[in-house]
Amino acid sequence: MTGAASAPSQHAGSADGGPGPRALDVATFGEAMMLLVADRPGPLEDAQSFSKRTAGAETNVAIGLARLGLAVGWASRLGTDSMGRYLLREMQREGIDCSRVVCEATQRTGFQFKGRVAGGGDPPVEYHRQGSAASRFEPSQVDAGWLTGARHLHATGVFPALSPGCHATAQRTLALMREAGRSISFDPNLRPTLWPSAQHMREAINALALQADWVLPGIEEGRFLTGFDTPEAIASYYRGRGVKLVVVKLGAEGAYFDGDTAGRGRVAGFPVAQVVDTVGAGDGFAVGVISALLEGRSVPEAVRRACWIGARAVQVLGDTEGLPTRAELEAAGL
Repeated sequence: MTGAASAPSQHAGSADGGPGPRALDVATFGEAMMLLVADRPGPLEDAQSFSKRTAGAETNVAIGLARLGLAVGWASRLGTDSMGRYLLREMQREGIDCSRVVCEATQRTGFQFKGRVAGGGDPPVEYHRQGSAASRFEPSQVDAGWLTGARHLHATGVFPALSPGCHATAQRTLALMREAGRSISFDPNLRPTLWPSAQHMREAINALALQADWVLPGIEEGRFLTGFDTPEAIASYYRGRGVKLVVVKLGAEGAYFDGDTAGRGRVAGFPVAQVVDTVGAGDGFAVGVISALLEGRSVPEAVRRACWIGARAVQVLGDTEGLPTRAELEAAGL
């Protein structure tokens, strides 16, 4: 896959032009998209201007972990268009290892529009990602040595939904990390419009979840995936099938956890003065759980950190503005 700068495709490299010497704490695979946020509430067609940001479930988590000082690697594909150049620059600026990002001149980068909702809540989102460069990822393009050199893999249900090739790639990455004895976190992050059917989505997502050590469903996702209504029953569904830790996100109410060593419990949510945009809150939650557990913190401590970051995320407009630095985390006593 590696090519010269003049070749139609090439590895993007890390921020300094090549992989750094530090071993990765976390690796992730997924699509980054350019996000265009409307300047006013209302229908997208009424917006007169848009501000530019990054978007992508896996890259949101990668950015959040990198801001906390973890060594993070992200693998993907981008076009060499202006959107791809922008996204690559932003990921490198965050200190993320992009040495396994392939930039392809014949492919295009996905993007999305996001509206605003007066008073906060779920904004309208319009995706333009079909046939994107990232959707063309194939299992043969996984660098197994790079991947298994990381301590941990974070996976979501978005990347495997992009195409059969991405689904197979996700399966391969989880299998490689399990074989290597590394830990894996999985956020279902359901995207029904990307799957052939709801049943196909349920079966595929659950099969991936059962390969992970830590599963992080939202309460509504858990109800769909398991057929159970309560966080206790949802967690029990996955725990009974071998998952070591399940954390069910309960929105403003916080979260419920059930784990091998942690037992069961609830962590209260953090108060929020005003909800601006709920998109990205689950990714922020994942940042809290993953970072704390990799630091050796207890599960209740990890879930408390996750709830705090999730609460920050809903109070800002973009997907990553609420993700804290290590200094902000320490100032909050988390």
